[in-house]
Amino acid sequence: MNSSNPWLSSPQELQQAALQQWSRMMKSSQAAVAPVFGAAMPQFQGLPQLPTSSHLTELFSKIAGQTEVPVKLDQVKLAQIQQEYLKDLAKVWNAGLEIKPPQDRRFSGAAWSSNPMSAFSAAMYLLNARTLMSMAEAVDADPKTKARVSFAVQQWIDASAPSNFLALNADAQQKAIETKGESLAKGIQNLLKDMQQGYVSMTDESAFEVGKNVATSEGAVVFENEFFQLLEYKPLTARVHERPMLFVPPSINKYYILDLQPENSLIRYCVEQGMRTFVVSWRNPDQSCAQQTWDDYIEQAVIKAISVTREITGAETINTLGFCVGGTMLGTALAVLAARGEKPVHSATFLTTMLDFSDTGVIDIFIDEAMVKLRELQFAQGGLLPGRDLATTFSFLRPNDLVWNYVVGNYLKGETPPPFDLLYWNGDSTNLPGPYYAWYLRNTYLENRLVKPGAATVCGQPVDLSKVDIPVYLYGSREDHIVPIGAAYASTQHLTGPKRFVMGASGHIAGVINPASKGKRSHWIGSVTDFPGNVDDWIAASTEHKGSWWTDWSQWLKGQAGAEIAAPKSYGNRKYKSIEPAPGRYVKAKA
Repeated sequence: MNSSNPWLSSPQELQQAALQQWSRMMKSSQAAVAPVFGAAMPQFQGLPQLPTSSHLTELFSKIAGQTEVPVKLDQVKLAQIQQEYLKDLAKVWNAGLEIKPPQDRRFSGAAWSSNPMSAFSAAMYLLNARTLMSMAEAVDADPKTKARVSFAVQQWIDASAPSNFLALNADAQQKAIETKGESLAKGIQNLLKDMQQGYVSMTDESAFEVGKNVATSEGAVVFENEFFQLLEYKPLTARVHERPMLFVPPSINKYYILDLQPENSLIRYCVEQGMRTFVVSWRNPDQSCAQQTWDDYIEQAVIKAISVTREITGAETINTLGFCVGGTMLGTALAVLAARGEKPVHSATFLTTMLDFSDTGVIDIFIDEAMVKLRELQFAQGGLLPGRDLATTFSFLRPNDLVWNYVVGNYLKGETPPPFDLLYWNGDSTNLPGPYYAWYLRNTYLENRLVKPGAATVCGQPVDLSKVDIPVYLYGSREDHIVPIGAAYASTQHLTGPKRFVMGASGHIAGVINPASKGKRSHWIGSVTDFPGNVDDWIAASTEHKGSWWTDWSQWLKGQAGAEIAAPKSYGNRKYKSIEPAPGRYVKAKA
């Protein structure tokens, strides 16, 4: 990865650069953005100049990190793009001050229509943006290089929108006039606050408190070590199934995405279905955890949680659920146990989980040998990956929704973002031990070793997912940009037990956290015996069902949970006593 390219460098640097940019902008109402072609904004004095082929080659080569062997452009496509640009430019130019604002939510406010110059600048921006993206797509290179160029150019385009700048944002200017400057004063206050905290606020964080109005399901901590606390939840039914359920959430986030509010809590829903429910609550690592490895997390956390859950409940086997990276860890742990000849888990549910990293979507552009080697050197003696780095990376995967939207609202319009539990959770970041993170990058994203029998050794055991022959429920979200639907589906090709794959609507979080009671969205179910190699073939043969996938999963889970027995009247047992009420101390620690 080319460290000289600002759009492919540290996401933390991107966030800081954005804040600094707004600091400079707020000091001067004369700030303006150059269009993506590098020329000044047109002022009806002449046509802007298109970049030459040599300029584009140089630019795209730097973006791709290939300055020694420059990327090439398809000259035929480039000529077509230039002709199309000039034709569309003439339409915009001829419309002049009579032009209507383009159909784009960033420019949908009434002020954009009533200000001809604003409407013109928006139209020119979108024309330039479309053209530059077409040029990026004309790069003649391998898929990863093309994706890297397109991603970087899109970041550049999104950052350059006239709506992001006070001197060009008609809505912000109108609000400043209407409030007699109060919106600008409030915007500066918001900016200074965000610069102090180091990230752009997405919600009113003062409206939430973990354990008070998020993560409120009643339970207790029944075990803890240096990696996690194990939470046991109070039964909500008189009888429970004899085989308990253990949740393994992602270690890169806090577990309470599964327990935001009572009405959208997957944990509470599971308890309501008569499941004796346990959840891993990860410790937010500090410097004392700087040496912890992937093996440590598998042995001392996932496998340990399975063991303690069995001991507390007296169950011979348990049911398990892994979400995102938690699913990757759960799958790894099950393979380790299988290699040892142990089978303490009866079934596993994998939610938006990658075990096969052949298709990692847009995240792939960040991963190459140089980047992974750099992280390995960085964490060779231990260390921590700051949680804010990962949070910012994911935000810049959808910058208009998760960065610039809040920049405009917070700073240009002086608005306070409304309370939103999901975005509060999203901003409650967690650190990661460096050695753990470096192993994960190389063995999954870069070299995809988990699906190559024996290629990865974990806890002294060769990993072979084909030995995981228990019943599994696999869920993927159709519009997931973190775990593409094909990647979630790919596990069907490696796990050898009875399988059920279900696809839900929406994305990585909204698809999973889709309460059954709301009746929203859809899910798709296909054959439980025929899993073609390509997910598109499975989708073509699947059937759409209205509402949440939760209802389908709960019926499947009850078939794995055994007979019903009297619900326990206390937490833990004689060996594992209640330590403190849920949600416990670990989840409250800040990165």
